[in-house]
Amino acid sequence: MADTHKIYFEPVDIEMEVGEDEKILDAAFRQGIHLMHGCREGQCSACKSYILEGEIQMERYSTFACNDAEVEEGYVLLCRAHAFSDCTIELLNFDEDELLGGVPIQDVRTRVTAIEPMTRDIVSLRLTAIEPATYEFKPGQYSDITIPGTDEHRSFSMATTQSTPGEVEFLIKKYPGGRFSALLDDGLSVGDELHVNGPYGSFTIKDGHALPVVCIGGGAGMAPILSLLRHLNETGSTRPVRFYYGARTAADLFYVDEILALGEGLRDFEFVACLSESLPGAGSPDGGGMPPGVSPEFGNVTDVVARREEALAKCEVYLCGPPPMVDAALAFLEQQGVPNDQVFHDSFTSPVTVVTT
Repeated sequence: MADTHKIYFEPVDIEMEVGEDEKILDAAFRQGIHLMHGCREGQCSACKSYILEGEIQMERYSTFACNDAEVEEGYVLLCRAHAFSDCTIELLNFDEDELLGGVPIQDVRTRVTAIEPMTRDIVSLRLTAIEPATYEFKPGQYSDITIPGTDEHRSFSMATTQSTPGEVEFLIKKYPGGRFSALLDDGLSVGDELHVNGPYGSFTIKDGHALPVVCIGGGAGMAPILSLLRHLNETGSTRPVRFYYGARTAADLFYVDEILALGEGLRDFEFVACLSESLPGAGSPDGGGMPPGVSPEFGNVTDVVARREEALAKCEVYLCGPPPMVDAALAFLEQQGVPNDQVFHDSFTSPVTVVTT
């Protein structure tokens, strides 16, 4: 059995135990401590922290997330870090409300109940929990789904809420050669079982906040935003909400009817479809028309937001979509002076793109 050590987190005065054979972030999840995190693969810097005292070694990680100079100085990525002594660690990013209020990580055996194409490259995967019979998570979070017959997993956001505690939906983008997404066309059927682990992520609506909400999404980033909208509707939120969704053409839009229906239950809601490959006054290049009730804006989603939003610094902004879109949006929001604690996103990175130390 591996030796265990104590970890002391500053400045939050939290203590926990960790085995030498487990990563510090995983040990925190196991004990119900919800540390800030993103990709959990050492490729983003969401869990970057500072070692005040103790011996820590890291597994392979991206030097873009933590460069050599930072490592020499004492910075560490908790998702890749193993402790070999008692340690004191300073958390650089944390949410006091979430730290001890997160949902514990669960292992859930599920059964596939539906596989439904939504667009040419987005598929709805619906699962029913078998053991345990419910799956607890917060709207906006994501899960790991194990690729059948392997030890590998892929991470996908839930589109549903706790109003259906035993039913969960994922919206998954199909990529050429994708090990999991390829199974949605051939290899996975209704009735098959899948192993789900989670929830993860901090892309969640914060209780008690009152600022207007601006959602910026694209592709399968629809899933967590749809979960947030469903939650806001179900809880009778009075916060103004604007949802900018980036798509190539009108044919790439989906769930529009439900989004508009959810908006009717909110005090001040607007859905803006942002089309990057269409021209004003024309349908989409492939002949598809706009869904009823939606007037499109043209251009990249961040350009549309820049044209329409004049007071982003007085809003909470939720981002989810392809990494280039999220990166562009983060740079734009920084230029607009939006405080970091008003911007929420989870970092998803390709498992095949790794720059290691």
